[in-house]
Amino acid sequence: MNTRIHGSTDEHGPVPFDFSSNANAVGPCPVVLNAVQQADALRYPDPNYTALRTALADFHQVDESRIVVAGSASEFIQRLTTCQWRKGCNSYWVPQHAYGDYAHAAQVWDMELVDDPSQAGLVWLCNPSSPLGQTESTELLKIVEAHPDVVAVLDCAYEPLCLDEQARTAVQKRDHLWQLWSPNKALGMTGIRGAYAIAPVGESRAVCALNSLAPSWPIGTHGQAMLLAWTLPETQGWLAESRSVLAQWKLDLLNCLHQRGWETMPSIASFVCAKAPCGIDEVHLRARGIKLRDATSFGLPGWWRLCAQGPQAMAALSSALEYYPARQGHE
Repeated sequence: MNTRIHGSTDEHGPVPFDFSSNANAVGPCPVVLNAVQQADALRYPDPNYTALRTALADFHQVDESRIVVAGSASEFIQRLTTCQWRKGCNSYWVPQHAYGDYAHAAQVWDMELVDDPSQAGLVWLCNPSSPLGQTESTELLKIVEAHPDVVAVLDCAYEPLCLDEQARTAVQKRDHLWQLWSPNKALGMTGIRGAYAIAPVGESRAVCALNSLAPSWPIGTHGQAMLLAWTLPETQGWLAESRSVLAQWKLDLLNCLHQRGWETMPSIASFVCAKAPCGIDEVHLRARGIKLRDATSFGLPGWWRLCAQGPQAMAALSSALEYYPARQGHE
């Protein structure tokens, strides 16, 4: 049984108004949805993903040999951590508040969590971060760059959903980093699994090792179709337009929360962490078709992560929050 905690669908099924997932609520992207629907489910994909790796390399303007196809971001996290452990890595560093799979993968191999990233064998970065939606630390990026013996991974899952144009391209130097991309969130299609990584320059042996650890066909034809369509100009155009919509929806979300006495943390992403002025009854919200992401597992007890949603979902949330006193505990 999986004991890890995630947002979105759980054992009770999906909800109509899911604020707990970081998926792009403007989606699904029509171009990508059509590509997935047209995928050939009757045949295996190319086991080497030749066309896909070429398209991804062209999209990022890197050498094709640096592309590693993965079943999902979580699958790559497990695989890279295993690969590092096999090479003798016994320590890791993660941000104080971060995606739980980073630590879980390391703990499987009894790696030691260290406080100093310069002393870690494996370091996980994320820009923007989750759950906070904040810019990666410039100081931390400099530390990693100054220690080439540290294997550092930049999780780019939320970069396409960064609502600050300047911050979205803030990490300029990337050739010494592993870059992990999982576009299904940005495309509003989290049910389709598929991701990829871009290896640092000169890490051909590591790429070979990772490919050797992968199962045959780590993604199916639908995941392959999603990743191919991700590289299309039409898809990137749709994504840019969706960010404008998400920016307005996020303002609506913040206004709703602030009017009811919620405290929010700064965020440049399409989601935000917020603290209610009183206890939140998840059962009550669930009965109204609403789910929030409890941030306790991120090390933020009393906080909730909410993603920007459209008018219908916001109306439902606003109505549900009327149940709670706006200033209880703040008088």
